[in-house]
Amino acid sequence: MRLSDFDFELPAELIAQHPAAQRTQSRLLQVAADGLHDLRFTDLPALLTPGDLLVFNDTRVLRARLFGSKATGGRFEALIERVIGEHEALAQLRVSKPPRPGSRLLWQHGGAQVIERAGEFWRLRFDEPVLQVLDREGRLPLPPYIEHAPGTDDEQRYQTVYARTPGSVAAPTAGLHFDEALLERLRAQGVNTAFVTLHVGAGTFQPVRVEDLSLHRMHAERYSVPSETAAAIAQTRRSGKRVVAVGTTSLRTLESAACGTGGLVNAGSSETQLFITPGYRFRVVDRLITNFHLPKSTLLMLVSAFAGVERIRAAYRHAIAERYRFFSYGDAMILDRDDSTGPDGQ
Repeated sequence: MRLSDFDFELPAELIAQHPAAQRTQSRLLQVAADGLHDLRFTDLPALLTPGDLLVFNDTRVLRARLFGSKATGGRFEALIERVIGEHEALAQLRVSKPPRPGSRLLWQHGGAQVIERAGEFWRLRFDEPVLQVLDREGRLPLPPYIEHAPGTDDEQRYQTVYARTPGSVAAPTAGLHFDEALLERLRAQGVNTAFVTLHVGAGTFQPVRVEDLSLHRMHAERYSVPSETAAAIAQTRRSGKRVVAVGTTSLRTLESAACGTGGLVNAGSSETQLFITPGYRFRVVDRLITNFHLPKSTLLMLVSAFAGVERIRAAYRHAIAERYRFFSYGDAMILDRDDSTGPDGQ
């Protein structure tokens, strides 16, 4: 398939600029083999059965945007892509003139040295621990389609309630719909939960620049699958229940860690550049909870691979007609996997 196959017209007013008043107040579109069903996110427990396993990404969004000046006087903006050591990070830099290796970047209290160019990023060595600097000096990196500056509400709402491992520059947004009360309802119902970690990089917002999708290369992201999660998936498989990924980041982690065709995963840490397009054979995930994605984005390609191209096209037409809210602060979908895309499909 080609990039133009994943384009659609989206009215600008449907791009959510702020979250719903309460996390669970969002709408939920069920995309199933028997059609489309308009629900509320609080209806989710009715769609799950005891023994099903929800897999969440517990990454925590960094205050990853830094502003300051070069030692020579010019201003800069840095977006931390990845923390690679206690005092080192890779960053995108917006500057009038590219810095030279060895030059200094300064912010209010302290700074960093430019070590080298690393592809589209710059490797920086901080005077202090990177996470400490970001907590003190950084700003929340809201997505480019959210037009307001981050405020106090965003500091809380652009973070899942279970976030615990700092490292992302963007939230795993499907998880933003869950609050503690809903999680407790699900556990009381017998729905199991497990966690993975995938640190979302700034590349998640980079557009696909080639029409021929076979030429596109995904940015690398670091992930980790705890042994407890691998064991929970194995138990879910033995009991004949479903593995439900909360968000495309959880899905990409599980599919990247898949071992064989039995629906199991390897525990451990690695990097993934997995690019999922229609034709991909899913090995682990049975259902997916996700938000509505950008036109021509790799995430739209992923959900089309998972639920079926025509089914997703119909779902997006319906969502636009019914005025669903799109993107990070928008509404959600729950997708059943197209039977032909799983390990037993033909």
